[in-house]
Amino acid sequence: MILSPRRLLQLNSSRLTQGGVLCSPSLWSSSARRASPTEAMPPIENDTGRSELKCRIQQLIDSNQVVVFSKSYCPFCVKVKDLFKELNITCNVVELDLIEDGSNYQELLLEMTGQKTVPNVFINKTHIGGCDKTMQAHKDGILQQLLSGDNETYEYDLIVIGGGSGGLACSKEAAMLGNKVMVLDFVVPTPKGTTWGLGGTCVNVGCIPKKLMHQTALLGTAMQDARKFGWEIDEKVKHNWETMKTAINDYIGSLNWGYRVALRDKNVNYVNAYAEFIEPHKIKATNKRGKETVHTAAKFVLATGERPRYLGIPGDKEYCITSDDLFSLPYCPGKTLVIGASYVALECGGFLAGLGLDITIMVRSILLRGFDQDMANRAGEHMEEHGVKFLRKFIPVKVEELEAGTPGRLKVTAKSTESDEVIEGEYNTVLIAVGRNACTDKLGLDIAGVNVNPKNGKIPVNDEEQSNVPHIYAIGDILEGKWELTPVAIQAGKLLARRLYGGSAVKCDYVNVPTTVFTPLEYGSCGLSEERALELYGQENLEVYHSLFWPLEFTVPNRDNNRCYSKLICNKLDNDRVIGFHYLGPNAGEVTQGFGAAIKCGVTKEQLDNTIGIHPTCAEVFTTLDVTKSSGGDITQAGC
Repeated sequence: MILSPRRLLQLNSSRLTQGGVLCSPSLWSSSARRASPTEAMPPIENDTGRSELKCRIQQLIDSNQVVVFSKSYCPFCVKVKDLFKELNITCNVVELDLIEDGSNYQELLLEMTGQKTVPNVFINKTHIGGCDKTMQAHKDGILQQLLSGDNETYEYDLIVIGGGSGGLACSKEAAMLGNKVMVLDFVVPTPKGTTWGLGGTCVNVGCIPKKLMHQTALLGTAMQDARKFGWEIDEKVKHNWETMKTAINDYIGSLNWGYRVALRDKNVNYVNAYAEFIEPHKIKATNKRGKETVHTAAKFVLATGERPRYLGIPGDKEYCITSDDLFSLPYCPGKTLVIGASYVALECGGFLAGLGLDITIMVRSILLRGFDQDMANRAGEHMEEHGVKFLRKFIPVKVEELEAGTPGRLKVTAKSTESDEVIEGEYNTVLIAVGRNACTDKLGLDIAGVNVNPKNGKIPVNDEEQSNVPHIYAIGDILEGKWELTPVAIQAGKLLARRLYGGSAVKCDYVNVPTTVFTPLEYGSCGLSEERALELYGQENLEVYHSLFWPLEFTVPNRDNNRCYSKLICNKLDNDRVIGFHYLGPNAGEVTQGFGAAIKCGVTKEQLDNTIGIHPTCAEVFTTLDVTKSSGGDITQAGC
């Protein structure tokens, strides 16, 4: 296990003395690149000789900034010596294979440090360890600390800023590996005053309530289908928003409590306060009453996530809501305008329409930017066929309140993106879903020296989630150029903690991440969009297999005939390996998860063809795809 900085600085910072024996001055050079003995050492078998040799080793450690006990042929020793050379640090090297009684030195070093191997590195009287620990200390900034003579100890080994899924996963893993950990989490209320408990966006105002409300809408469709299957539902069925909202919020409340208990059980100190750097290793925490405390840590992990972006037009914050407000809205939103074309916009618009509400979605340009556009448009077409109105190529310029209430009445003025046309519309609720901003602007990152993209507030990191400041890391939605998905943040957080404190070298893999958009007809994908695949490989090197299909569940109710769709994008240069998987249909998350594992393993089209499908299911379509886009063949299906 890699020692935490706290243990490194507290447990190993004491001198390796030999219990009251006064050491004579060192007979080794303190300035030469390689130290050598000036006189022969007494035999190790002799107690006097052992004592004198041990004393000489200690004196060497005490009188030099850097000492490396090495073997000239060892590649790990060479790596460490090269590191100090690159750092332009004078390094005193004792080559144990080139000096008399080198084996005796190593035997005594084992007694003194518990380390059997070389290199054995000491900096300013502090035992660092071998090659891996020296390199880790350099990466974490601990090496530079020790070289500068800064042996400051910190209150915590790790402080995690952000109590969402990624931050909680990282903090619990780090604590289980024996570290002293603090988590700081604070939810700044929305302009409507909405706030929530521990767990972050996913648990409180994202994945969990979204999926439950989506399920609510699916149940409404299922009840309509049920009559065709013989269920006699005579009375008019209506939905009660309050009942649904209360049930979902009660469940989320239980999750909030569960997270607090889990942190307590793992001895993680959770503090409900807003964190802000005041020094590179020091933060100020301000709670909701304005009380401030100061805390220090050897390392920090930023996991603050994102919050919905507003439009910057008159009336947006005064009268509109976002997804941060929707899931605990105390009243049914009524006739709703959803502004945006992101997955949040389409998911929220979709389940609200499924509850029987009048829904319009205002789209500035395209649906689901960044996703496969063929699939995005098919999902949108299905929504239109089921009552969702799309107002395309318009942007809002003003929102006014016509009547207060729960809900009230709002007037929205919008203008065309292609002409001078201006339109107005009245709605009970306006939901803004035009993207999210990284929560990094008020963390004092400039004081800590952390580089941030000024355009979006996101943090550039290396492949180990490390920022430009060695002891500060970041995970989750605030990373530059990475997935904004809860499971990705969780995976990155766990693996980061294991690398920092558990000796692991496993990094988070951001390639071929499966995901699902929970539109009324769900869209699952893994790998490249068709547009991106064409850009990378060219049309001549791709084969795209596709098919429409009609789920058996839809046949008796006689709905959505040949509206579900499957597509595989294969690389002809690599044995028809699947580089893009796309599915539009029921249970897309469940279907995509399994195929996502296959794609991570490098599945080819031939292997899918040789896989026997499970009949009758939607997923089996991927074992029978035989029509390519280039052929122009018929992709409709007449039956199972």
